[in-house]
Amino acid sequence: MITIESISKVYGTKKVLNIERLEIPKGESFGLVGNNGAGKTTLFSLILDLIQPTTGFIQVDGDKVSESEKWKTKVSAFIDDTFLIGYLTPEEYFYFLGELRGQTKAQVDTFLVQFADFFNGEILMGKKYVRDLSKGNQKKVGVIGALIGSPEVIVLDEPFANLDPSTQIKLKNLIKRWSADSNVTFLISSHDLAHTTEVSNRIVLLNKGELVRDIKTSPETLKELEAFFTGEELEPVSQDV
Repeated sequence: MITIESISKVYGTKKVLNIERLEIPKGESFGLVGNNGAGKTTLFSLILDLIQPTTGFIQVDGDKVSESEKWKTKVSAFIDDTFLIGYLTPEEYFYFLGELRGQTKAQVDTFLVQFADFFNGEILMGKKYVRDLSKGNQKKVGVIGALIGSPEVIVLDEPFANLDPSTQIKLKNLIKRWSADSNVTFLISSHDLAHTTEVSNRIVLLNKGELVRDIKTSPETLKELEAFFTGEELEPVSQDV
């Protein structure tokens, strides 16, 4: 589904990302972890063609993201609040996304019904603009907005941040359900190792822009990640394919 080939990103003299090769197949729930500055958001921004690579390329379903528009109908994302439109109400924002993705207002309304528990009565019909919502509720709007229109790939950067514990649990269940039922490819970046390992069947660990672990999730994965972040030295993995 997604192919990352010889990708690097350099700002000035600093190389912030360097990945020789990475394949993400369709239907995989892919977790990306690493400390601040590891290159996680840079990688997602490259996948979404928000920034240009210094070297290499990224393909979605065989189309290079920097050379084609075809992939954009298959991919949706919520990276940060710049993806929101603050002067719209949540309903207007959802309708706007629906129109972009070929959905009528009626279809969007029907789609949103299933998220009533997730919204907890705080999003719809509140007569507030998105900019006036709490950070947690803005996150809810952004995440659900990314699901509209049956995308094949959904990219979420720090989806659990700013959410209260009960909403985090609901979001984990939502991601696991969508991964299982819809064959959606999820790409999730998070500082929360427990949440990420719980919703992902594969974890990639970045450190200073380098891929140091590519792990199929198992009961030992969380301990392995914790070992790294508590100081155990890990060498970058070979990326020969």
